[in-house]
Amino acid sequence: MAAPFRQNFWPHSGYQLTRRDVDGRLLLSDELLRAWWHRPEVAPIDESCAQERALHAALLAEPRRVVTDAEISALQDADAQDNYRILLAWRDRLLAAPTLEAAYLDLFRAGSINVPPVFIDQLTQLIVQGMLDGSEEALQVRAAELFFRKQKVAIENGAVMLADADTVELHATGGNYGDIGRLLIEANTKPRRVELDVLDQENADTYWARNERHDTVISFAYGRAALTAFCRVVEKWIQHFYGVSVVVRPLRAIEAKHWAWHIGLDAEASAILNDLYAGVELEEERNRRILSLFQLDFVDPAVVRADVAGRPVYMACAMNAEELLRIKPQNLLLNLPLASIS
Repeated sequence: MAAPFRQNFWPHSGYQLTRRDVDGRLLLSDELLRAWWHRPEVAPIDESCAQERALHAALLAEPRRVVTDAEISALQDADAQDNYRILLAWRDRLLAAPTLEAAYLDLFRAGSINVPPVFIDQLTQLIVQGMLDGSEEALQVRAAELFFRKQKVAIENGAVMLADADTVELHATGGNYGDIGRLLIEANTKPRRVELDVLDQENADTYWARNERHDTVISFAYGRAALTAFCRVVEKWIQHFYGVSVVVRPLRAIEAKHWAWHIGLDAEASAILNDLYAGVELEEERNRRILSLFQLDFVDPAVVRADVAGRPVYMACAMNAEELLRIKPQNLLLNLPLASIS
């Protein structure tokens, strides 16, 4: 019998360079560390001094080696010193944890985040990709991009449409037009309207051939397939980290006047839900920012705090003033009312 076909996606994430432990958690490998030492911030250039070249070669040969402060200070370029210190601190943080998932949790539980966002986004992507590895659900994979890529929001006739914010910015600045596009921008000529394909259930499989182009739009409106796919990703995220089964479903509105627990899936939604819980009446502008509402229920009420057991958890996504949605998946882990982490 032929082996089942497995979809490959995000080939440049670094996921293929990781390893797994017996529980399926991701392990930091020397291959992934070497890939990071090839990052442009630390890869030698023509102007690099001999000490910098020697340090870089030593780290490629032994990616986990201890680097002394004297070795860093010997680099003639101050920016190179800073970049090495940042990347080494990130490496050492990951090496101190048994798995990449544990490093992710420790990072946010520590309370003080001093890590460049690009590293956090890549770590999130690695974990999400490991969680969805082998998935044939293209909409779930596209919805999972929200965990590590901010989205530009467009609301037209009640439809909530999400497009990758960096891709939209690239179009809007003429970055995808080459020299002609740049001339148009310099001449203050407005570029053409960004036209990206809307990904839905009927054409979802077209995602696989373009999965790293980030050029598809999804509808985040109630009743649409992409919103349901996002719910499945949230369920898998919680299951992956805590082994806890939950059921997440979209809501048109929160009917409960007094609820037991809520989680904002982004900073804006957290503030809005906090105000609603406190009885604050929202101004129309803030109310308009709410994009989607959800109800989360635990399959086993015994895993939940006693004061929340048997009651739903309400969640929300909201755009900010710049019409951007920036999901914070760590909120799902840190703010979940589990008895084991209360």
